[in-house]
Amino acid sequence: MDWPLLVDSLNLLGVPAVPITLAIDEQGIIRAVNPPLDEASQFLKEFLEQTHVAPGASPPLRSDRPDFERLRPLAASATAASWRSYADSLFLWGGQDRIGEAIEAYQRSLELAPEDAPTHFRLGVAYRKRYDSGRRHPDDFQSAISHWSTALDLDPNQYIWRRRIEQYGPRLSKPYSFYDWINTAREDIRGRGETPVSLAVEPAGAEFAAPVKHFPAAATPAREADPRARILRDQEDFIRVEITAVPASIAPGSSARFHIAFRPNLQKKAHWNNEVDNLVLWISPPEGWLPESRYFTISNPPQPVSQEVRLMELEVKSPEDAQPGLVIIPGYALYYVCEDVNGICLYRRQDIKLKIKVR
Repeated sequence: MDWPLLVDSLNLLGVPAVPITLAIDEQGIIRAVNPPLDEASQFLKEFLEQTHVAPGASPPLRSDRPDFERLRPLAASATAASWRSYADSLFLWGGQDRIGEAIEAYQRSLELAPEDAPTHFRLGVAYRKRYDSGRRHPDDFQSAISHWSTALDLDPNQYIWRRRIEQYGPRLSKPYSFYDWINTAREDIRGRGETPVSLAVEPAGAEFAAPVKHFPAAATPAREADPRARILRDQEDFIRVEITAVPASIAPGSSARFHIAFRPNLQKKAHWNNEVDNLVLWISPPEGWLPESRYFTISNPPQPVSQEVRLMELEVKSPEDAQPGLVIIPGYALYYVCEDVNGICLYRRQDIKLKIKVR
């Protein structure tokens, strides 16, 4: 494929579902969107046989970056749409350096039009983009899910937005495995003697997971590792835990998928001690809540020490008679961590709370 690929991360086209068909003429002008399938053959024949004349008043094409300093006062003195347009420019052209400004501009737009669904969706995309960058904030992923959920509540027929949530969501609500084709493609590429291109953000967990029709029954739980809570807590904040619930809220009888990231505190030069036991997680859901398991673990890598982010995903199903409100599922993680380069290695516990709203 040696032609340009256009990625519409913000859904500027306003597409409610895919695939779509755009008829683009030799002048680069879109002449038709989604022509009727029963007329596709005739439309294609007529479209290809036409010669399209360039419009005389078309503006010149530009490839330079927008002048953000000129655009900001225009946005500040105008409407919600102006703020959103300014945010779009920052998102598309500003790179990582201005993603925070894009988020702020989308927020300003929502202050003026709080029920504008496209703005909620785009703000969610901006949060997720910052989460995947070197400028990430701990709650960016959850903020993305929350704004995507709000957008979908405002426009439940927008399947692009629905799929964005399902990409990270539980298996019961998945229509298909979103990225299982990546491994197949890479195998085919290697089979040709070529090297697959590395991705800026590698899919994982939920993005590879296949849908299920029935929630997997919880296995017989292993013996709880610290039932009397005697392991010392990680009060030095060597490991920071981030938890994201997908979706942001569920109906009674539905399931949620929790994404848990364990990040060594690099400011303290904390690192994993891989020469002992694996990281483990234990959860104790309220009565009636069904977890796929109570016990989870992440295997240590082969090197003696490391500083990688460790990711864990788990699913929990709510009871059919779950009452509306915030539900907290308590749990704790146990891990071996070392302070500084030649510091003391410790066995520590960190209590966690998985939070999910029932609507």
